[in-house]
Amino acid sequence: MSDDNFDNALDLLRRLTPSSVSAHLRTLCNLVPALTEDLLSSVDQPLEIRRCGKSGRDYLLCDYNRDGDSHRSPWSNEFDPPLPDGTVPSERIRNVEIKANEAFDVYRELYYEGGISSVYLWNLDDGFAGVVLMKKAAPQTAAQTEGAWDSVHVFEVQDRARNAHYKLTSTVILHLSTEAEALGEMELSGNMTRQVERTMPVEGDASHVANIGKLVEEMELKMRNLLQEVYFGKAKDVVGDLRSTHSTLSGDPLPIASEHPTKKSSAP
Repeated sequence: MSDDNFDNALDLLRRLTPSSVSAHLRTLCNLVPALTEDLLSSVDQPLEIRRCGKSGRDYLLCDYNRDGDSHRSPWSNEFDPPLPDGTVPSERIRNVEIKANEAFDVYRELYYEGGISSVYLWNLDDGFAGVVLMKKAAPQTAAQTEGAWDSVHVFEVQDRARNAHYKLTSTVILHLSTEAEALGEMELSGNMTRQVERTMPVEGDASHVANIGKLVEEMELKMRNLLQEVYFGKAKDVVGDLRSTHSTLSGDPLPIASEHPTKKSSAP
C-alpha cells in the first residue's frame, strides 16, 4: 500500500468528528485492510476498558498491549483471548512494570479520584520503553451531560551509566457534551500532543518509576492548565460573542443603536 493512501487516510481522520474517531478508524480499516496496522499504531483513540479474568481488575486497551487480536493485562501478564506465544517483557522489565502500575494506581486515585490506569513496558536494545494510560469518564446525568478524559504517555528510556535519558510524548483526548432544554446541545472534543526530553540520575530500577512519574505529573499539569486557560477560555469567548445574554422572550428586538441617541434639533 502506497504512502499516499496512508497520508490520505490520516488527513481524512483529521477532518472528521474527533468524538467518533474509533468508528471512523474501524471503517477505514474495513475499507483498506492493508492500512490496519499502520493506522492503529499512528492514530490516538479513546481508551477501551476490559476486566482481567485472573485478577478481577479493570485495565485499559491500546495498541501497545495488543498482539494480534489479544491484549495483555498488566495485572496478570496474560493475554485475552489467550495467546501462548504472545510478546511479554523480560523478568527485569516486568518487575519495573509491576511497581509502575502500583505507583500510578495511587497517582490516579489522588489526582482523578477514580478512573482507571494501566502501565505497559517492553524491552529495547539500549533500555526499555513503555506507556502510561489514564482514563476518567463522567457518568451521564439527568441533564444528559457526559465527558471523558483519556491521556496516553509514551516514553523511551536509554540507560547511561548513572543517568538515564527519557523521551516522553503525551497525548490528551478530551470529550465533553451536554444537552438540555435551557442550554441547547453542545459538544466539545479534540486532542493535544506535547513532547519533552530530559536526562535524570538513576540509582536502580526504582528510580525509573520515580523519574517517569515526575515527568508524567509535570506534563499532565501543564496540558491541563493549557486546556483550561487557552482552549476552554477561547471557546468561552467565542460562545459569549455568538450568543446574547439579553432576554428576547418579550419579543422586543434587541437595540442596535445607542440606548441614548442624540435628539435631532427641531427646525425654527
